[in-house]
Amino acid sequence: MSESRVYTIEEIMKLLPHRYPFLLLDRLEIEIPGEKGMGLKNVTMNEEFFQGHFPNNPVMPGVLQVEAMAQTAGAIVAAAASGEKTPDVLFMSIDGVKFRKPVKPGDQLKMHVEKVQSRRNVYVFKGKTMVDDKVVSEAEFTAMIL
Repeated sequence: MSESRVYTIEEIMKLLPHRYPFLLLDRLEIEIPGEKGMGLKNVTMNEEFFQGHFPNNPVMPGVLQVEAMAQTAGAIVAAAASGEKTPDVLFMSIDGVKFRKPVKPGDQLKMHVEKVQSRRNVYVFKGKTMVDDKVVSEAEFTAMIL
């Protein structure tokens, strides 16, 4: 197994098919390739979703926090894949979702993701998002790797 590694936005874009405005990772730190890592998203007032969620009280939608966890998991798996083409990662289920605190412009969202199990091409991950060392959301999710 290779060592931990930090990925830049340019490298993340080689791992994931997502693009603006739906790419929700600015940086990726892989602790254990294919198993565990942390994604980082700098939340700014320039995000398109703040135009409607909510204009006088901007809050990052919880569903996008879960998507950011999923993109982190997908990038962790893709970074460990061998071959020229990176795999596609598709949601299958989301369980135990909890939203604990609002995420606001200026926050730095850290998505801590770890593989719980895998069987063939189906992976189960647990994740939590944090701001200032406080959990703001968490979930367990299953994905199919194609």
